[in-house]
Amino acid sequence: MINNYSFSSDKSKLDIDSIHKFLKTSYWAKGIPKEIVKKSIQHSDCFGVYKDTEQVGFARVITDYATFMYIGDVYILEKDRGQGLGIELMRKIVNNPDYQAIRTWTLLTADAHGLYEKFDFYNLEDPKKFMSRRVKYPYKIEGEL
Repeated sequence: MINNYSFSSDKSKLDIDSIHKFLKTSYWAKGIPKEIVKKSIQHSDCFGVYKDTEQVGFARVITDYATFMYIGDVYILEKDRGQGLGIELMRKIVNNPDYQAIRTWTLLTADAHGLYEKFDFYNLEDPKKFMSRRVKYPYKIEGEL
């Protein structure tokens, strides 16, 4: 616990509406439908950050528990930033006993490199080896035709 904030990996505590509200306006999941958020949570390990009963942060881990994991949808609400909550959230993930044998940890970020560098994440040494297939903004954004 940090300053009356708590952390939990109990999915029953997650506030799907709050998570969806944040993600649908984020740069990485703009317009994401609520059903997709629900499905992504169902098939991931999830970590929530709470002030009393209000969800103020979130992260998902997608993994095979053996060789590979991807950390995604990491956020702390703007009003709750600056208190070390992102650092503690990442500490909970990095120190989770289920992930200790995994050799490849990945994530994508446009603006939080400093946070992840604290946990030994780094830019790819040889990006030409890394390949990706992405569909840019596959979700219809409300109000668009």
